[in-house]
Amino acid sequence: MTLFDPEPAARTESAPAAGGLDHDAGVTSNRAGSHERPAKQTPEGVVRMRLVVAYDGSGYRGFAAQDGQRTVAGVLSDAISTVARHRVELVCAGRTDAGVHASGQVVHVDVREDLSPERLSKAVNAMLGPAVVVRSAAPAPPGFDARRSAVWRRYRYLVWSSRTPDPLLAPMAWHVRDQLELKSMACASDSLLGEHDFAAFCRRPPGVPAGQPIPRRVLDARWSKLRVDDLELPTGLEMPGAPEPPKPPEPPGALLRFDISAESFCHQMVRSIVGTLVDVGRGRRRASDVTGLLASRDRAQATTIAPPQGLCLVGVGY
Repeated sequence: MTLFDPEPAARTESAPAAGGLDHDAGVTSNRAGSHERPAKQTPEGVVRMRLVVAYDGSGYRGFAAQDGQRTVAGVLSDAISTVARHRVELVCAGRTDAGVHASGQVVHVDVREDLSPERLSKAVNAMLGPAVVVRSAAPAPPGFDARRSAVWRRYRYLVWSSRTPDPLLAPMAWHVRDQLELKSMACASDSLLGEHDFAAFCRRPPGVPAGQPIPRRVLDARWSKLRVDDLELPTGLEMPGAPEPPKPPEPPGALLRFDISAESFCHQMVRSIVGTLVDVGRGRRRASDVTGLLASRDRAQATTIAPPQGLCLVGVGY
């Protein structure tokens, strides 16, 4: 089990909603950076596969394929195209931004019908693992669409609150030097629940006029404190026969986890929310300020945006 393992659905009663974190989810293809031989056209006999994909986003310019950029969709579609022996297009539940991770991204892809899910996942993992892996693959139910069939997405953000950085947590957590007041942050999170205009927390999508609402429905938002001992991080070398070294002092910080679920998300929504809530924990804002920010619809007031490495897409509900 990892810090970013997906969890079972909490609520699935909502109607499907399009869109995902950072950008509206959509079709991506193997356009850029491919070094494989030219792929054949998609054959007539195809089957739709549903893949659950995990990736370390630190080495990629986000999920969506971009010309001349190394992206998750680019390398994944190249690998699947090589195994399937024809070009493929990927549709994902939510496009993640550069540096953002995933443990429960859902993708659908149409491949030739004689390609088994087991062979597909095993071959892709051999080519791309451990940075990008297919955690599971199975034939999709009739009419399944990774984006449009989704009824919620869940994201997780990790914050390492400590005077001292931790090199092992740095790739997946935001290091905040201040001691954070968790109770205030949890109280502020309650204001996010339900449907609101999140214009103050979202980078406005291209083509959306200024002043137009950006409504989103948040199903769950909560903070929790993790036990650092559970991570089993190595503290030094142990030599046979040597005296037991003194135990290190209790770490002066805390590993905090923020979980948020919504029908859909807009660009930088979670990172802007986390930045604001951390400011509450620092004492720079009051918990009640979150309600005021939502009402203001003013993007300029959400001044702190959390860095991408602490963010992970952990699950999608259908």
